[in-house]
Amino acid sequence: MSRILPVLLLAVLALPSVSTAGGFAQREDVRAFVDEMHQRHGFDRARLLRLFGQAQLQPKALQAILPPKDPSVRSWQAYRARFIEPSRIHGGLRFWEANREALEAARLAYGVPEEIVVAIIGIETIYGRNTGKFPALATLATLAFDYPPRADLFRRELEALLLLARESRRNPAAYSGSYAGALGIPQFLPSSIRNWGVDFDGDGLVDLSASNADAIGSVANFLASHGWEAGSAIAAPANASGERINELIEAGIVPRLTPAEMAAYGVAPAVEAPQLPCALIDLVTPDQATEYWLGYRNFYVITRYNRSSFYAMAVYALSLELKQERAARLAAR
Repeated sequence: MSRILPVLLLAVLALPSVSTAGGFAQREDVRAFVDEMHQRHGFDRARLLRLFGQAQLQPKALQAILPPKDPSVRSWQAYRARFIEPSRIHGGLRFWEANREALEAARLAYGVPEEIVVAIIGIETIYGRNTGKFPALATLATLAFDYPPRADLFRRELEALLLLARESRRNPAAYSGSYAGALGIPQFLPSSIRNWGVDFDGDGLVDLSASNADAIGSVANFLASHGWEAGSAIAAPANASGERINELIEAGIVPRLTPAEMAAYGVAPAVEAPQLPCALIDLVTPDQATEYWLGYRNFYVITRYNRSSFYAMAVYALSLELKQERAARLAAR
C-alpha cells in the first residue's frame, strides 16, 4: 500500500494540465456527464458547460482526500485529543445554551439527545466556525473525474449538488464546503441535504449554512432515519483478552452479540452494561494498550454519519463531557 499511494499522488498532481485550459468543459468525460444530466433531469447543456468551463481543478482537494500512507500510525489518543478539548467543550455549552429550544425540539421529534447533536456539530465545524472554503462544484468535479478510487461516489454527489441548487434556486457555483464536498454547519454531502435536510426553523428553506435550527434538526433527522433508538445505550467500556477477540474485531462494527455472548470470546463489560446486541470496538494507540468498548446500535448509527469508530467514539466522549459540564453549571446556578 505504501508504494501505491505515492504513485497515485504523483498521478493526481499531474492532472491540472489536463483540466485547467478551459475548466472542465473541454473534457469528453465531463461532456458525457452533462449529456446524462440533460437526458435524466432536463438540465440545459449549454448552461452546464458554461458552469464547468468556469470550474477549475482543485489539486489541494486531491491531496487532502488521499488516505494516510501508513494506516498503522493512527492513534486513538491523538485523535481524541483533537476533539475532546476545552474550546469544543466551552463552545459546545455556548451553542447548547443559544439553541436550547431547537435542540429540545429535535430531541422530542427524533429521539436524539441534545448532547449528541451538539457533539457532532462541534466535531464537524466547531459549531459552524469552520465550514470549509473549497468551491463545491469545482471540488466535486475534481473528485468525480480525477480521483478514480471514489469517482462513482463523487459523481453522484456532483449530480446531487446540481439538483440541490436547482431545487433551492441557487447558482451551483455559489456553494462552498470541505475538500470532500461536504456543506454547511453539519457538513452534509449534497445527497444528504436532499435526503435528510429539514426546515426546522419553519422559514420555508433548508439552509444548513446559516440556520442553526435547520442544522440541528437535520442532524437529528439523519440519525433517526438511520435507526437511532431513543433512550438506548451507545457504548460501554470493556475488558478484552485472548486470541478470540480478533474474531469479533474482524466481524466489524455491526452489533450482533450481547455482552453475555461475548464472554466466550474473552470479552467482559468493565461496568454494568445492557444485554443488547453490540460489537467489540478496538481503539488502537501505538505503543499503548488498546482501549476496548462495546458499541451498541446507536454507536453504529453514528458511524453512518462518518464511517469511523474513532469518529463515533469521539462524538460519544464529547457528548459525555458536554452533558456533565452543563449539568454542573445548571446545578451551580
